[in-house]
Amino acid sequence: MEQLSEGFVFTCIRPRAQESHKGSYGRLLAVAGSRRYRGAAGLAAEGALRAGAGIVTLASVEPVVAAVAARLPECCLLPCPEGADGGVSAGAAEELLAARAGADVLLMGPGMGNTPDTRALVRTLAGGAAGTVVLDADALNAVSALLAAGEALPRPAGSLILTPHPGEMARLTGLAPAEIAADRPGVAARYAGAWGCTLVLKGHHTIVAAPDGRLWLNTTGNAGLARGGSGDVLAGMTAGLAACGLPAPEAAACAVWLHGAAADRTALRLGQYGMLPHDILTDLGAIFAENYR
Repeated sequence: MEQLSEGFVFTCIRPRAQESHKGSYGRLLAVAGSRRYRGAAGLAAEGALRAGAGIVTLASVEPVVAAVAARLPECCLLPCPEGADGGVSAGAAEELLAARAGADVLLMGPGMGNTPDTRALVRTLAGGAAGTVVLDADALNAVSALLAAGEALPRPAGSLILTPHPGEMARLTGLAPAEIAADRPGVAARYAGAWGCTLVLKGHHTIVAAPDGRLWLNTTGNAGLARGGSGDVLAGMTAGLAACGLPAPEAAACAVWLHGAAADRTALRLGQYGMLPHDILTDLGAIFAENYR
């Protein structure tokens, strides 16, 4: 198992070419947010943009779209009909499939709500997607429900990244949390191989497992990240780096290290109690500026 480092990250992430344009850094479709969880979508979209993605389109319900438009003018918006539970309706599938066709990366899950609509959309949109698919938060809960019902893991034609915390990993696998805690590297590696995906097993010293057996240990980050929204930022950063062209395992590994390293700087500025997830994006920018101006 290799320990992630700044050297590894900035070997994978190269300087932006002077002769380039927004399309050079990928098109990302994020299906995120609901009436109840409006902030998650904005944090994920900003994480993707701050990680370098060229074009980020957020598909969500109108209250989320309005909130994100006010805060993040760089984000493109795709308003979707609202389902009975306040999230994106499964009836939006046809329009979302058309949007997915023009995207290099699909991110699903942050703030969507653990609802029948979310499960239907994950089944429809993640399955067969041509590019990289990142499933986080409620998209993972949807996958857990599908697996429990005897359905197969939704398989994109491209690469798949799953980003579970230990509770989500327990639901995905049926393992007890204690079993996962006893051998986090082994569990991550086993399921990454079995599922043919990049698996980010979050927690203190996050593990990133590639489907080809590569395994990385992260040592950046601190307890200031232990609050709602941190995972949404990480999911957006992961998808953003994939949109920039990094292979799925490297996109996940680099995002994990950068997320933690930025959070360590934020803790020095604001303290672990006072820092908020959106604060780390300022420090993420500082890390990029020190390496590539």
